[in-house]
Amino acid sequence: MPHATKILAVDDREENLVALAAVLDALPVEVVTVSSGRAALRELLDDEFALILLDVVMPEMDGFEIAGHIKSRPRTRDIPIIFLTAAGEAGEQAYQGYAAGAVDYLTKPFDPWLLRAKVEIFVELHRRTVELRRQAALLRQALDGVEGVEGAGGCEQILKALDDRMGRVENDVARLRGARSPSQAAPSGERGAGEEGQYALDDLESHVADLRLALNALVAGT
Repeated sequence: MPHATKILAVDDREENLVALAAVLDALPVEVVTVSSGRAALRELLDDEFALILLDVVMPEMDGFEIAGHIKSRPRTRDIPIIFLTAAGEAGEQAYQGYAAGAVDYLTKPFDPWLLRAKVEIFVELHRRTVELRRQAALLRQALDGVEGVEGAGGCEQILKALDDRMGRVENDVARLRGARSPSQAAPSGERGAGEEGQYALDDLESHVADLRLALNALVAGT
């Protein structure tokens, strides 16, 4: 059975795609591999991905051009991109990668531990975002239907269920925040998961706090 969380790996060399899939095999993700930019853009039309691992040097359409297309589409512009390139081609390309919207840039051959650590953070951020959307939908449904609930008992039951769910989301966000502590940072001299990941976590916490305020206001009004 495929995992719900998907990662898109884009590289024109089959051996590199096999290596990426092997490195990420220990994580609870499904790695979708494609060998061209056009194939990557087709996959992004039909599916949702938590992260894109994108090779820079490819024929027909290079990684920067592919990233430009991804960032220009409302459906895909917020998907994090990690660029991968050969060590001898780093430097100026790294700057281009960040300018193109990448959250990180790794050189080949990459450290498997480092790649897994970075991927795991973005996968968890994606899962928490999906859960937050679900919780927000439930809260909206409760707010829309609370006037139709007969009696205070039914209303209190809805609010208690929402409060329990919100508590679980808040705990999950706190655990994710702890996973980004300095004690679990990448090895010395290596770049972390990127400031973009930190911003995404801050944004997630802000949305959770807003939902909690809305729930508290609903409780106060009953």
